[in-house]
Amino acid sequence: MNYYLRLRLRVLGRLFRELGWGRLLVLGMFLALATGQALFTAAASPALVWLVPVAVGSLVLSLHRRRADLPFLRLSAPGFRAWLAVEYVLLSLPVALVLLGRGRPAAAGAVPLLAALAALAALAPAATAGAGRGAGRSWFRSVAFEWVSLGRRWWLGLGWLALLAAAGATRATATGPALAVVGWLLLLLDAYGPAEPLTWLLPVLVRPTAWLRSRIGWAFLYFGLTAAPLAFLMAQSPAGLGGTLALLLWCALVLTMLVLAKYAFYPHATLSRLTQAGAVVVAVSILGSNPAYLALLVACLLGLILKSRRQLSRFVPAAPPENTAEAVGL
Repeated sequence: MNYYLRLRLRVLGRLFRELGWGRLLVLGMFLALATGQALFTAAASPALVWLVPVAVGSLVLSLHRRRADLPFLRLSAPGFRAWLAVEYVLLSLPVALVLLGRGRPAAAGAVPLLAALAALAALAPAATAGAGRGAGRSWFRSVAFEWVSLGRRWWLGLGWLALLAAAGATRATATGPALAVVGWLLLLLDAYGPAEPLTWLLPVLVRPTAWLRSRIGWAFLYFGLTAAPLAFLMAQSPAGLGGTLALLLWCALVLTMLVLAKYAFYPHATLSRLTQAGAVVVAVSILGSNPAYLALLVACLLGLILKSRRQLSRFVPAAPPENTAEAVGL
C-alpha cells in the first residue's frame, strides 16, 4: 500500500509538471476559490449539502472507469481495489474537511456518505468500448462519434423524457425549465470525457484548428436539436426568449470548453478529465455576482484554445517527401 501511494504521488507530480507549475498556481488558486465558494454554499444548506457526496462520487467514478492502469493492477495485485478505495478516500478528504469545518449537523452527516461513495467507486468495472458495426444504425452522423455513443445509452432517452416532463410541469416558473436544460447538459458530460484513440485521430488529423472547429460544431448542432423542446418550454416561462437565449449561450460556452479540454492534454485522460471538471466549475461560478470569475473564464477559454491547438499539432502526420531526392536527403 505504501509503495502504491508513493507511486501515485510521483505520477501526480508528473501530471502537474505536464500541466505547468505556473499555470497550475494561477488557475489552481482561482479554481480553489470557486470550488470553495460552491462547497461553502452547499454546506450551508441542509438540502444542497447532500448533493456534494453525489457530485464527488460521480467524478471519482468517472475517473476510475477511465483509468488506463486497471488491467496492470488486476494482473500485478489481485487485491488492488482496496488500494484504490484508500486512494479515493484520501482524494476526497479536502472536501470532507470543508464540510466538517462548517460545523453544521447536516454537513457533518454528509461526510460518511462522501467517504463511502468515493470508496465504492473502486468496485466499479472499467469502461468498455461500445459495439462496432453490429450496434445498428444511429440517428447521429458517424463523424459526431460522441453522440453516436450517447444514442446507444437507452437510459439517456428516459432521462430526456423525464426532463421534458419536468420542464412542462414547471413552465409557470423560470427555474424548472432552466434546470431541465442544465440537467440535460450535465447528462452529456460523460460522452466528452474520454478522448478517442490515437489510431482514430491520425488518419483525419491534418489541421488541428479545423478538427477542433468540427468537434465544436457537431456538439452545438446536436445539443441544439435535442435541447430545442426544453428551450421552447423555457421560452414560454417567465424567463422569456432573452433568458432562454442567455442560458443556451452559456451551455454553448460550456460545451466549447469541454471539447477544448478534451484535447488540451491529449492523450492524458486524467488531466483532461480534471481540466473539464475545472472548466465546468468556472463556468458555474460566473453565474454569481463576482466579476473576477468572468475574467477567470476568459483566461481559461483562451488558454484552452492555445493549449489544445498546440497539443494536437504534436500528432499531425508529417508530409511525405515530394520526390526521391528529397527522401534520401539530397
